[in-house]
Amino acid sequence: MVDKKFDYIVIGGGINSLISAALLSKKNKSVLLFESCEQIGGMASLNEFSPGFKCNLIYDYIKWIDDRVIKNLKINKSLLEYMENDIYRISLNSNTNDHIFFNRDNNKTVKSIQSISKSDSEKWIDFTNYISKIASFLKPLYKITPPNIHKMGLGDAMSMKEMIKPMWSHGTRGFVDILRTLPMMMPELLDEWFESKLLRGTISASGIHHLNQGPYSAATVLNFLHHNLYSGSHILDANFIKGGVNNFSKVLKNKAIDNGAVIKINSKVISIDCIDGICDGVTLENGEKFFCNNIISGLDQNNTCIKLLGLENLNPNIRTQLNNIKYRGSTARIHFALKTIPKIKGVNHDQLKTVFSITPSINYLEKAFDEVKYGRFSSSPSIEFCIPSLINSGYAPNGKHVLSASIQYIPYKLKNKEWNKSLKDDIIKNVTNILDQYISNFSDIIIDSSISTPLDFENSLGITEGSFNHGDMTLDQFLFMRPTISSSQYRTHIRNLFICGPSTHPGGGLHGSNAFNMVNEILK
Repeated sequence: MVDKKFDYIVIGGGINSLISAALLSKKNKSVLLFESCEQIGGMASLNEFSPGFKCNLIYDYIKWIDDRVIKNLKINKSLLEYMENDIYRISLNSNTNDHIFFNRDNNKTVKSIQSISKSDSEKWIDFTNYISKIASFLKPLYKITPPNIHKMGLGDAMSMKEMIKPMWSHGTRGFVDILRTLPMMMPELLDEWFESKLLRGTISASGIHHLNQGPYSAATVLNFLHHNLYSGSHILDANFIKGGVNNFSKVLKNKAIDNGAVIKINSKVISIDCIDGICDGVTLENGEKFFCNNIISGLDQNNTCIKLLGLENLNPNIRTQLNNIKYRGSTARIHFALKTIPKIKGVNHDQLKTVFSITPSINYLEKAFDEVKYGRFSSSPSIEFCIPSLINSGYAPNGKHVLSASIQYIPYKLKNKEWNKSLKDDIIKNVTNILDQYISNFSDIIIDSSISTPLDFENSLGITEGSFNHGDMTLDQFLFMRPTISSSQYRTHIRNLFICGPSTHPGGGLHGSNAFNMVNEILK
């Protein structure tokens, strides 16, 4: 029985919550963390979807991790080891075996692109250098607390100066480049570089990744840069972790516990308790109450403020800001239990430990988006998949394998229909038919399958509308407008209630910058 009053109670056991607990307990703060599920990790969880077959619930890989998290928590590289393969992504070509193999040796990537377009291959390295330069402008922004534009004082003005300094270091051209590209839709950017439909489609898919927008939507370049912030010359990079992404959450959990934090699983918080406008604790589903000086939530704003804090603690202005947040999850996950290793046409066995993309063209992606706009799931969706059982042992019984796929677009709500098993089976059948075009006899080697729609993720993980980013990564939900203008400094309108999840700056992913920035804000 935990009976003392804590300095901090943390709600949620996702990556940012765990980082918050680990960092604050390291500073000798007493911390109690509650996770509603039976395991910690949140969107970095591992799940058994069929007897003996396991899958990464949402994320199969990590794009990047904030180096400040690694350094400050002294995470040994042996505990969090990247499994780098020479080929980090393969974009599949349905008509021929001329796939694009993205290699850590950029010269080999150039050679692969050459088989599709000589002109594009000649521009590839210049393009990666250009994107790397643009991304370098954003990096400092990701490591600061956004300015409070309601109370612009000298300190905030200096913060703004630090924000734009990297842009000016490249002269006027650098400043213009970032201002010009951020509002762009993906085709506008790619029109300046490439002609190949396959290459353009593959790059554009990164701009709509986990986003309820098509490539022709404004500012999809922002989302593209977000996902490729630390890719360097390896655009569309993907980093597999030894033991799976859940190992990252395990490492963080152990760090938090070693630092003195208390972690309780199967403990669902049902209310944030306030007295005279100040939070004094939380109430669990079983009726237990726990007291604290401060509360940190890793949940999205709908769950934190509307459901847990309650409408009675929200003034009309705050309610309006919260109601204006766009969540709009549109990514489903399908996991296949397989009898044997899938044989992908034009890909050798030693090339299978990577990420595969089915993104034939920009128009293909836009047509997929057109359907979800009208409340239908895409008949020809964008598909990204990998075979995690080849990357990490223990995901499947000996000789058998798992194929995990992310599907865009699958709507949170259907028009004039309710989600049911029959409709989910239709999606699985459709995706199976598409994979059959690329994988020899794929349908014949399937033992079992499982699908989770955005609605399923809302029900199982409490993610509003199944939005992995806890709100779309768009210009109107970026920097000092993320998640709202009033809460962009990781502080809510309640003085001692803080937020650290993907809904906060700088947005979604398993990088941990959100939590690190918040802790800096709390302790400054």
